[in-house]
Amino acid sequence: MNQVLPEVREARPDLDGVPPELGLERADIAFAVNGAAVSVNVPPLRRLSQVLRDELRLTGTKVGCDAGDCGACTVLVDGDPVCACLMPAASAAGASVTTVEGLANGPLSALQASFLAHGAAQCGICTPALLVAATALLETTPRPTETEVQDALGGILCRCTGYRKIIAAVMDASQQTASLDFRLPQSGHAIGASPVRLDGVPKVTGAEKFGGDSFPADALAVLVVRSPHYHANFAFGDLDGWARKHPGIAGVFTAADIPGKNCFGVIGPFADQPAIAEGFARLRGEAVALVAGEREAMLDLDLSDFPVRWTELPHVLQPCEAQAEGAAPIHRNRPSNLLTSGFVERGDPEAALANAAVTVTGAIDTSYVEHAYIEPEAGHAYMDGDTLVVVACTQAPYMDRDDTAKVLGLPVDKVRIVPTATGGGFGSKLDVSLQPLIGLVALKTGRPAALAYTRNESMMSTTKRHPAEMKATIGADAEGHVTGMIFSGDFNTGAYASWGPTVANRVPVHASGPYATPNYRAKGRAIHTHGPISGAFRGFGVPQATIMQETLYDELAGKLGIDRLDFRLRNCLRNGSETVTGQLLESGVGIAECLEALAPHWARAEADADAFNNANGDRKRGVGVASCWYGCGNTSLPNPSTIRVGIAADGNVILHQGAVDIGQGSNTVITQICADALGLPLEKFRLKSADTAISPDAGKTSASRQTFVTGKAAEKAGRALREKILRFANVSEKASMQLDGAAIAIREGEATRRIDLASLDMDADGFVFRAEETYDPPTLPLDAKGQGKPYAVYGYGAQIAELEVDLKLGTVKLIKITAAHDVGKAINPLLVEGQIEGGIAQGIGMALMEEYIPGRTENLHDYLIPTIGDVPPIETILVEVPDPEGPFGAKGLGEHVLIPTAPAILNAIRHATGVLVTKVPATPTRIRAGIREKDGIREKGARA
Repeated sequence: MNQVLPEVREARPDLDGVPPELGLERADIAFAVNGAAVSVNVPPLRRLSQVLRDELRLTGTKVGCDAGDCGACTVLVDGDPVCACLMPAASAAGASVTTVEGLANGPLSALQASFLAHGAAQCGICTPALLVAATALLETTPRPTETEVQDALGGILCRCTGYRKIIAAVMDASQQTASLDFRLPQSGHAIGASPVRLDGVPKVTGAEKFGGDSFPADALAVLVVRSPHYHANFAFGDLDGWARKHPGIAGVFTAADIPGKNCFGVIGPFADQPAIAEGFARLRGEAVALVAGEREAMLDLDLSDFPVRWTELPHVLQPCEAQAEGAAPIHRNRPSNLLTSGFVERGDPEAALANAAVTVTGAIDTSYVEHAYIEPEAGHAYMDGDTLVVVACTQAPYMDRDDTAKVLGLPVDKVRIVPTATGGGFGSKLDVSLQPLIGLVALKTGRPAALAYTRNESMMSTTKRHPAEMKATIGADAEGHVTGMIFSGDFNTGAYASWGPTVANRVPVHASGPYATPNYRAKGRAIHTHGPISGAFRGFGVPQATIMQETLYDELAGKLGIDRLDFRLRNCLRNGSETVTGQLLESGVGIAECLEALAPHWARAEADADAFNNANGDRKRGVGVASCWYGCGNTSLPNPSTIRVGIAADGNVILHQGAVDIGQGSNTVITQICADALGLPLEKFRLKSADTAISPDAGKTSASRQTFVTGKAAEKAGRALREKILRFANVSEKASMQLDGAAIAIREGEATRRIDLASLDMDADGFVFRAEETYDPPTLPLDAKGQGKPYAVYGYGAQIAELEVDLKLGTVKLIKITAAHDVGKAINPLLVEGQIEGGIAQGIGMALMEEYIPGRTENLHDYLIPTIGDVPPIETILVEVPDPEGPFGAKGLGEHVLIPTAPAILNAIRHATGVLVTKVPATPTRIRAGIREKDGIREKGARA
């Protein structure tokens, strides 16, 4: 029976006392949308967001939580911003509603053009709501201040941008004309330019289609029955009888219906996760059954009477419990619940520490961190003849294809993955989620099947950042040179493997930081519990390890009486250095340049802090610094990308760009690289997406690999295509090319040759000239002691955090973050800045507020991520120390930018208070407890 939605009832006090069953009957509701009169026949209590999306197909209005927490569904109702997920359709009767689709004045509004010019839209899932709310602000305040923008947009969450470019775009909108200059750089000038992102316009108009935006009208809706327990046996009752009692249900599906191998995982040898659990569940939120039915019936379906009986079993949530003597194995083939471990050793660290002039030792714990992308997982599947097609948000279409085929018992060439726009990923959308589930329903019923996770089930069932329990000791000689380090870290990998092996192996390589450490031992262990699955999240464990290392570096500098920035400069890697894995870094090492770029900012910030602290008692200012390095791509494993590019008979350049753009800008950056390598202008390029049926595999979007690895493949393909055309024209490499309609004009010296493309033979893809190239970074395996060449290219960075701490409340106010990052070559400086700001915002969350607690913070109300008011001004310094291996010298960036932020903030808190918070995040309660403990006043139950 249709019930009044709890969120609607909570948001509508006027419904108190109204029986839940009221509002079942449909009614004609008339209102205006974007200036046009509409009438819908829906239950009066149907959410306005559902009506706009499902009845009127205005999918620019997004749904991120259905609880008013994220603001993604914001529309204007009679000119005022409203969360459409909280407004019953009946309340819109007679009103005028404006959605993002109605904002344009001509092609774009001035505000939309300003968003594009400033790079304020990354993944684009929150962009429509931000545009709508900002439009309302600009109607009354054409030239708003930063505070006014923050107040107007404070209820809308963005996980990608860091908000700074959004603020700038709104403040500058009055100076932006709607006729944005879309002219693109000419031949040979794409690298280093910041053109409007090639996929930008649909993001600001609402035309971009994300996972839940293109469900077929006849698709069966799918619901997932999930385990409410961390560990439990279960048995089903009469599933057919239950289904018959609920009209509109087309079928109930369990593990028994899976025709293939009910097991998937991102790393083949460790694959261990069932698509649907069989007889017992290992974690809260695990899928145990699917229910598919007609959309209207499923909207109202209550699963509380679903016939499943649970027998709760003992569970362990902490690695120490899982490793305790007598603890039951979560997986039979993994004794002591150890998934795997990584190890790096060089020299004699014990002797080095014993002989060091100064040593420091510490321990730090970090928490689960939720990815909190604003788009929950969504997609649909259908049969195209005997081929299963899955259309969904993803970071890894080819990995999705392979696992979906295995689970469903299909040949890989009978599964096609069509990625939609992805509303944020950050690592979690690397893992298969709903793909085999909707695929199973489509395969069994022959009907399209659609599923969009609720915010609760997304947060409950998908991967998190690994919680870490870390210890380390670092020693230095009297001159301040680090002589040795020992590190150990236990990483809670949860119930299934996911990316646990990658974290366990990447951490020991990176735990030294970008510093020369001649004697070193590091071990990382991934340990199973019944907690949430821990997977990939922007850094693969390196952010956690860097907190341990960088906070100890501050302590070591203090003991030696050396300035904290100078201490890092004294020890940082340089050209000719060897890493802890014995890898010789011959060139391209830019960490010293990053630290040197920060030096004047460091001096100014310390002086400002001293002046502030001399004038204030209850509030103290602190300044912190931290560095990072990060290997781009897989650790000592094959990591290829393939790019195809061709010239069509009509004169367009067709680029098969298979690197999924989740907001980071690969659609634009990789095209810029290919354009300059080929010698033709960006405006001639047309993109083919990462569709497994039409584009070669460019690898997964993770590990900061796309600009470097796929970019290198694009550079190679561009150069190869150029060479083919020049050879055809019998000219030298010095010749220039120009596309003129359906012809190529080739000039060398005074001579010009014109090639009529229409007169040439076309291949099956419609190309008259084509090239396809693969690039796989040159790495070497690690030996038993972790020695080898795990990465071909590293990126480097350093950040300064300035903040104030209220000593009475323990609250932190961020003042400024200054970030210097070595990107090798900034292919697109505007996109680089956007990545830096977005990564810093996530680092702020990790440092100060984000702590996922299973069963308690499974929504965006209780789980806090930074809002527009939480991110301070960010000054970006782009350092370009080219790496000869990268395309045009470029290095990866995506992971690096988050890594130094949390340790810089923690070091700044310690500078302000004298207290290092050793349980992250550094919440006010923990900071205050640390201050009281330092002052000799212990608070019961608090832990610093």
